[in-house]
Amino acid sequence: MSKKPSKTSSRPARRAVKVPVSKPSPKRPRPMAAPGVEERIAVALEAIAANLAAAAPKISNADSLAAADAFIWHPDGRLAPVPKVSRVELDLLQGIDQQVDTLIENTRRFAHGLPANNALLWGARGMGKSSLVKAAHARINAGPKVNGRLKLVEIHREDIESLPMLMAQIRASEFHFIVFCDDLSFDGNDASYKSLKAVLEGGIEGRPDNVILYATSNRRHLLARDMIENERSTSINPGEAVEEKVSLSDRFGLWLGFHKCSQDEYLAMVRGYCSHFRIKGIDDDQLTREALEWSTTRGSRSGRVAWQFVQELAGRLGVKLAGK
Repeated sequence: MSKKPSKTSSRPARRAVKVPVSKPSPKRPRPMAAPGVEERIAVALEAIAANLAAAAPKISNADSLAAADAFIWHPDGRLAPVPKVSRVELDLLQGIDQQVDTLIENTRRFAHGLPANNALLWGARGMGKSSLVKAAHARINAGPKVNGRLKLVEIHREDIESLPMLMAQIRASEFHFIVFCDDLSFDGNDASYKSLKAVLEGGIEGRPDNVILYATSNRRHLLARDMIENERSTSINPGEAVEEKVSLSDRFGLWLGFHKCSQDEYLAMVRGYCSHFRIKGIDDDQLTREALEWSTTRGSRSGRVAWQFVQELAGRLGVKLAGK
């Protein structure tokens, strides 16, 4: 049988369309670090860190300690020098003659290498507790036998836990140090007082021979009355619980009490300031009336109130308090 001829399609054949294929862009080679770059970066970073550390005013040698009479302790280990101490002349402290004599004598013994006691100055606000500490330091430090070798170091209340670190840093120094804490007190569950107790007495190392501690407080036992009462009411043995915390103040061998001043003592303070700073232009009767009126509006009489009145009076009369 003969084969049938194949039928040819009448449709024209489709032409293949070429789709352009994008060629991948060649990858750029990563720049090769020059040999030793990482090492040089590390060295540079170390140099920057060293310079930053050196820039901090850290006092650790005798030359640096000799550069100032007073310092402020920072818990990161720095003793920052104080170029000018804010103090009141000792002769201007009125109504606290016994406290002045006692602290001056205690400070003199310590500066001369003789036995002396840690001191707690407690009592009424504004009666010259911290002013006495700074003035006593200035008076004794200027003496011929001491000749600037007595340093005043202030530690803030919130930094008391770093007190052992401070002691370790100045223990071997040739200078003598008054470590001063202003407005020292403890509240609630604050346990930082234990660091202070160990430094005062009872620790293995104890207080260095070239260090004495002066503290001021409005509280005789450094604790709030409600804190003591709470210890009595919640403890199994109330007496022992209170005794542990009250014993902190017992470790200060010298207690100096400051009480509210009388009207005559208050007026003596005002007159003493006016005489020292040469404030004129007001007679004594008017000065007395204005000073008493000022204390009445403040609700108290104290050295601080007297000083605030004198500042207001001097400003009103156009007198500069030179040498303040």
